[in-house]
Amino acid sequence: MNLKKTLFATLFIFFLFIVSGYSQIEEPVKWKFSAEKEGENLYNLIIEASVDDHWHLYSQYFEMGGPMPLYIEFEESDKYRLIDSVVEYPEPKVEFDEIFNIEVKHFSGGAKFIQKIEVLTDNKFNINGFLDGQACYDDGKCIQISTDFIFPVNGGEAINEISTGKTVSATTPIIVTENIYENADKENRSLFGFFLISILFGLISILTPCVFPMIPMTISFFMQKSSSKFNTFFKAFVFGISIMLLYTLVGVIVSLTSAGADFTTVLSSNWIPNFIFFALFVVFAASLFGLFEIVLPTGLANKADKQVDKGGILSSFFLAVTLVIVSFSCTGPIIGALLVQAASGNVLEPTIGMLGFGFGFALPFTLLALFPSWLKKLPKSGGWLNSVKVVMGFIILAFSMKFLSNIDQNYHLGILSRDLYIAIWIVIAVLMGIYLLGKIKFSHDSDVNHVGFFRLLLAGSSFVFAIYLIPGLFGANLTSIAGLLPPKTSQKFDLTVLNYPNTDTDKENNSICETPSYTDILHMPYQVQGYFDWNQGLECAKSQDKPMLLYFTGHSCSNCKVMQAGIWSDKTVQDYLNNKVVVTALYVDEKTIEVPENDRFTSLNDGKLKKRLGEINADIQIVNFKNNTQPFYVLISPDGKVLTEPMIYNTDPQKFIGFLKNGIENFEKE
Repeated sequence: MNLKKTLFATLFIFFLFIVSGYSQIEEPVKWKFSAEKEGENLYNLIIEASVDDHWHLYSQYFEMGGPMPLYIEFEESDKYRLIDSVVEYPEPKVEFDEIFNIEVKHFSGGAKFIQKIEVLTDNKFNINGFLDGQACYDDGKCIQISTDFIFPVNGGEAINEISTGKTVSATTPIIVTENIYENADKENRSLFGFFLISILFGLISILTPCVFPMIPMTISFFMQKSSSKFNTFFKAFVFGISIMLLYTLVGVIVSLTSAGADFTTVLSSNWIPNFIFFALFVVFAASLFGLFEIVLPTGLANKADKQVDKGGILSSFFLAVTLVIVSFSCTGPIIGALLVQAASGNVLEPTIGMLGFGFGFALPFTLLALFPSWLKKLPKSGGWLNSVKVVMGFIILAFSMKFLSNIDQNYHLGILSRDLYIAIWIVIAVLMGIYLLGKIKFSHDSDVNHVGFFRLLLAGSSFVFAIYLIPGLFGANLTSIAGLLPPKTSQKFDLTVLNYPNTDTDKENNSICETPSYTDILHMPYQVQGYFDWNQGLECAKSQDKPMLLYFTGHSCSNCKVMQAGIWSDKTVQDYLNNKVVVTALYVDEKTIEVPENDRFTSLNDGKLKKRLGEINADIQIVNFKNNTQPFYVLISPDGKVLTEPMIYNTDPQKFIGFLKNGIENFEKE
């Protein structure tokens, strides 16, 4: 398989992963769990999978580097021990995967997975565990599957209904008793801002070497002598609208299959999509650097081009199709980067993003078709076009680090600290500045005989940005780009801690009642003190008779980090947070912490058992506040009354102080 086909297949798999991997619409694999006694002190834990027609489930045992194998984990206990590994029945089918170049194993129809154990006690008990895996359809569509399970042993009674995964006991804790606010302003502002950014991406795409030279050839289509002015105008309008529709269609597909209250949290926090996104960004950057080209099959362009030759209004549509296909080698990485970023945010963003991109991409072509005399004012094609591609490659390479950071933060690996991340960005910015000065040359670059004013301005901006980043190595907030950086709590070397007040000096009013749980993993930034467990925070608020500040956040939440850098660093805000309210930071994407059994519950939202801290916090937010965006601040009284309208993303410290003051005053009036 040649490089072009491999890249196209990779992009196709990426697209399928986005549009179907986490849709939660299909459940092709049904699970059944049972424990059978085999002999004295011996049990077989049996996991049965029923697989729908045309689907297949991957085995546990094949070489890594391709599809996701099935992973089964049993919770450790001194009440039993595992004997050997999980046995699979029947033998899985073995196939060579040409895309990943490895042999894979999978099951069709159904399979059994049997783990033998030796029981070390006569008492009743349950064996808990979970499984993760991947199932794929015959056409290549794949989805991730995961579920928790419980096996009752020695007559134990599972708290789950094993066949459905739903508990028969406790439900989502309702911590709010009245006055629940809803606010969508942040979402609307966010979508509008993303729309404008997408338009900018579309306009920039024009300045690439596989699009810009096509402008005169494309516009000549609308300048045929036989065409009237009205006909030319109408054909140009159809041409522009067609480009927008083609790009928007991709966004609509992604948006429609990205539904689900916790879709964005799953997508932005799970290591699999984040690693795929990181790898794709690196591939996109390599393509823009000139290592290879990402192209669609040429047959598509040839077929569309034949339709253009037939003339008529319909030919404008096929001209738009031809342009989109031919320009894909330059626009593909930009579209991919835009979709990746969109799929990690609001579920409407893919549609909004592609609509904006299509509008920005189509606008110059449409205007030049209407006013062809403007063509004379355009600069001639040249080496500067490739420079635009390379600069975009540097930028995309820098953004790829964000997805690695998400993995590092969500799984607490402690590898990519904030200062190391910033150091990498400094190197990329310096290299981009040196390139713009003509000191680095890529394969498709022309010789830089002299540096023009605009090129010098961009090079200077790169060096200025690198210098701006340097204080961040020592703990500076870098508030303007805080959302793109790892959180301040991951900083290894921080000189700024010397500037924060010692909150331990005010013992009388300090909000801490007892040592917070989970502080070995979770940390409050900017010397703020508080809790990470809603129940612990609520008990402290009751004992001190103070309002409780619920702060819904996430390791992967960019706006949360921006708001912390701009507001939590303010000393007045710190005084409020440390002395006048009880802060409880609820991480909705925390995956590594399992709460004690008595704190687990079944969701009123989706009917699933919640046992990990992140899914518990996300469920509390969705059920109590009908909201799943972060950051989200709520001030409540110890008896569960919302004291003021919740605070969403805002970087003005005075507005945040006003939010706190208003809630505290309402609390004191009660």
